[in-house]
Amino acid sequence: MQHLSSSIREKPETKRSRVQSLSVVELQPSGYPFRIAGEDSPIALLTDDVELFQAYAREQWAGIYIKKGDYLFDQLVFPDFAFKVSDTHPNQGRISFSTRFILKRKPLIQEKRLKVHFSDIVGQSEAKNKCLIIKKYLEKPEAFGDWAPRNILFYGSPGTGKTMVAQALANETNAPFYLVKSTDLIGVNVGDASRRVHQIFKIASDNAPSVLYLDEIDAIGLDRSFQNIRGDVSEIVSALLGEMDGLSANFGVVCIGATNNPVIIDKAIRSRFEEEIEFKLPSMEDREQILRLYIKKVPMPVKADLKKIVKETEGFSGRDLKDKILKAALHKAILQDEKCVTQEIIDSILSQLNEKSSKEKPRMFT
Repeated sequence: MQHLSSSIREKPETKRSRVQSLSVVELQPSGYPFRIAGEDSPIALLTDDVELFQAYAREQWAGIYIKKGDYLFDQLVFPDFAFKVSDTHPNQGRISFSTRFILKRKPLIQEKRLKVHFSDIVGQSEAKNKCLIIKKYLEKPEAFGDWAPRNILFYGSPGTGKTMVAQALANETNAPFYLVKSTDLIGVNVGDASRRVHQIFKIASDNAPSVLYLDEIDAIGLDRSFQNIRGDVSEIVSALLGEMDGLSANFGVVCIGATNNPVIIDKAIRSRFEEEIEFKLPSMEDREQILRLYIKKVPMPVKADLKKIVKETEGFSGRDLKDKILKAALHKAILQDEKCVTQEIIDSILSQLNEKSSKEKPRMFT
């Protein structure tokens, strides 16, 4: 059965002479149109032989009229696998046996860059001081040799600034910053996870000096006792250990793992971190400073007693202060058609949070 395409083959012979042939077609592997519910997205196809791919593509798609945004479907080896046409030259036309194909793929990780520096981060003075040696290394890797700070663990409650400090390190040294959600490394088939782990370390190494930030590392670097829950843990742990041990060859790469709960990290992986840096919940002074910083950015005047808010938010992170207090209060003020965020509104938000917190506390039975 011949596959249909979003593009069309030319039929009228009389119009053939007026249709331009495409000199270049850029393709982005897109995957299959369907998948089983709960199944991960399929891995994009790659090619190691560019010229062989040219012949393969021309053989099945010659004569098809396409433009940017169309899809071409594989009809030979991987039936129904889709390639999106990300660009063509000229803008539209017919694929011929002289058309040149460029196969693009979305990189596993991309450089992330936010405009944040150490001076923008309130509190965490101890953590920032410990990061100064990493900063020195990124500025001048050759001065450290075998004594480089290569594997660092950031740990602490959510919203305490772990990612911001890592980004500030990269910004202060003008180093590429690669943020990887650890769960993105999990593959569908055997070998996928280890391959992805090797890929991200290679990308970081190729662009050194660089910062490779593995967020939520406990999601993949679980202690071996959890392996009966996650069958792919062993594969990922082995790959991580190999790469972390091999960072001596990856000159100029700093691998920072981040977790909210270091206790559940595999002991072998945790032992590879030369330094563990704790991120603490903000003090009263820090909370007041954080509130003042965010209030300047709220798109509505805030008329409230900061000292009172600070006293009632012990145990809140910087993210909590922004999202659970100020953002919630702003939204409530907007819904009530208020012209400013009042203390009364903030008090109501705090009251709701306290009520919710008391309900979530486990009951004590005697």
